Amino acid sequence: MNWQQFLNLLHGEMASGLVGSSMLRLVLAAILGGAIGLEREMRHRPAGLRTNMFICFGAAMFTILSDALAVEHLGDHTRIAAQIIPGIGFIGAGSILHNRGLTTGLTTAATLFVVASVGMAAGGGLYVTAVFATIIVLLALLALGQAERTYSLKMLLFTYEVTGGSTEEISQEVNRILEHSHRMMQNVISGATGRHVRVQFDVSACNRDHKKLLEELKSSRLLGSATSLGPVEME
Repeated sequence: MNWQQFLNLLHGEMASGLVGSSMLRLVLAAILGGAIGLEREMRHRPAGLRTNMFICFGAAMFTILSDALAVEHLGDHTRIAAQIIPGIGFIGAGSILHNRGLTTGLTTAATLFVVASVGMAAGGGLYVTAVFATIIVLLALLALGQAERTYSLKMLLFTYEVTGGSTEEISQEVNRILEHSHRMMQNVISGATGRHVRVQFDVSACNRDHKKLLEELKSSRLLGSATSLGPVEME
């Protein structure tokens, strides 16, 4: 194939209108996937802006190819698109981690699954459906997540650091404070600085109980200082 034949082939493809429609669908998929990915990126999740954008873009691309290649080669229009679901399931499984006795990444995996469906909708020309689904996903991630924290609907694992004279003294005092709420210290680590002993530990409780716990730790006369290091990444 010489350059003239290549240019004629390219001109014919552009004139068919398929390229313009496909580009519009791919751009929409990139924008919608990027919008969801930006929210994930701002929350420092493993699957952020680029990951969600690429998954949405790729799902749209495979959906377009599935239909276009079936027309050209007289095949099943959904064959390629049908393989998107198990492919995303494989990626989602890789984002679920078992760490410190906890399972994390479930929301990330579910988000990737939904982002792929948004890309398929955009790739299939269902523009309104793709945009509407993106809005619902963003509302769920932003509004519902905030509601869970505000109204203490979800158990959160917070890390605390306290200082004192000895590890044994600190452990006894913290356990005394936790006893009335029937909670336990988790993942305890300690280290000496020369002036005092630092102990870090995790506690699982709702947001309201974490605020109360921090106040009690700070008011203890046996503890030199008490600080909340924030939540362990859980979803």
